[in-house]
Amino acid sequence: MSMLPNSQEARDVAYQLHPYTNARTHQQAGPLVIERGDGPYVFDASGKRYFEAMAGLWSVGLGFNEKRLVEAAHKQMQALPFYHTFSAKSHGPSIDLAEKLVALAPVPMSKVFFTNSGSEANDTVLKLIAYRSNALGQPQRKKVISRMRAYHGVTIASASLTGLPNNHRSFDLPLPNILHTGSPHFYKDGAAGESEEAFATRRAEELDALIQKEGPDTIAAFFGEPVMGAGGVIVPPATYWDKIQAVLKKYDILLVADEVICGFGRTGKMFGCETYGIKPDAMVVSKQITSSYFPLSAIMLNERMFEPIADESNKIGVLGHGFTAGGHPVGSAIALENLKIIEERGLVAHAAELGAYMQGRLRELTSHPLVGEVRGVGMIAALELVLDKGRKTAAATPGAVGGIASRMLQERGVISRNMLDAIAICPPLIVNRSHIDDLVAAISGVLDDMKAEVAKLTPA
Repeated sequence: MSMLPNSQEARDVAYQLHPYTNARTHQQAGPLVIERGDGPYVFDASGKRYFEAMAGLWSVGLGFNEKRLVEAAHKQMQALPFYHTFSAKSHGPSIDLAEKLVALAPVPMSKVFFTNSGSEANDTVLKLIAYRSNALGQPQRKKVISRMRAYHGVTIASASLTGLPNNHRSFDLPLPNILHTGSPHFYKDGAAGESEEAFATRRAEELDALIQKEGPDTIAAFFGEPVMGAGGVIVPPATYWDKIQAVLKKYDILLVADEVICGFGRTGKMFGCETYGIKPDAMVVSKQITSSYFPLSAIMLNERMFEPIADESNKIGVLGHGFTAGGHPVGSAIALENLKIIEERGLVAHAAELGAYMQGRLRELTSHPLVGEVRGVGMIAALELVLDKGRKTAAATPGAVGGIASRMLQERGVISRNMLDAIAICPPLIVNRSHIDDLVAAISGVLDDMKAEVAKLTPA
């Protein structure tokens, strides 16, 4: 990329370190600078339009210029631009939002604790789990189980829950007492001749064996996304969550549902827990709660979680945890208006209907020689790209095929994201069939165009 001196691109390279970016490559290539948005589209500094097939980062449900959210922020800024919730202080927007979230929860919940991001929320849940174990006189019960390919954030503790190698490498992670069991990805991990249900049974048996090996009285909780997001949009096989929950119930282990990506309509239900019959003790939500117009996240806790924590705070005299901007009045006001719009416009039902159409259109690409699997539910999906369909393998360098596809899609005016060799699709909830048709046409064109480039790669 040619960068003019003192251009936005040049100044970005000079002064900013980017997340999830190769810092050396960035110095040569520079950024794509986005300047404005309109519905499901964003525009770069040159005026080029892009369809945002990732809704930003799985998060902009209402698109990039919803005036009602801007007006909600402006109105709240004028009334009370900031206040905190420390030391028994509160304000109307956080009270209203907490009440709304408890009312929306798919299973009975008791209290809401506000944070600023999914990472902070999952980090907080880990602290609360330890706090609760101590309150119950079970100081040995501090181990937590997550899954390979899970994504639960990037703070030290939440990154430890995350089951992706590059989130651990060179960071000296994971922390002790965080364990990982197998991924629910049947396409990648299913044995030859194994049915989906048999695979789900095997994963539950492996979880049971891990718990027995570590000692059931040492395991406090299990974390899981209803549908894995950044690990590759991994949809659980039939009966998987039923079998996993039976194991957890057997050993009286807490279940934490990470709804950061799935929540507020993405799977065709208000929450992914509803889609898969999950009954968690705690739920973590963020991203689409404000359509990412403001940083905000929340933890919903049931009575089983809350009561021991309340007792311990009474014993100590304080719950010594919190964030300055947790439950921020502006973020809370935006979230309330965002949820109101989702309900008024029927966007959860829309996601179910249009999601079925999107899944069908994407599955038309399954016959392409570079597509190993198309998977998804509602308005979240992924295409697993391969060079060898029989062996289900791509190139010797993981992510090489996916990287080519992501680059070529961007050249065609579609912003997606490759998670190694899986291309993620997660458009704003507001899109229509025409948007989906255009997206599938662009993907189909890229799959054909990239044949020559992938032919140069060394197969795995």
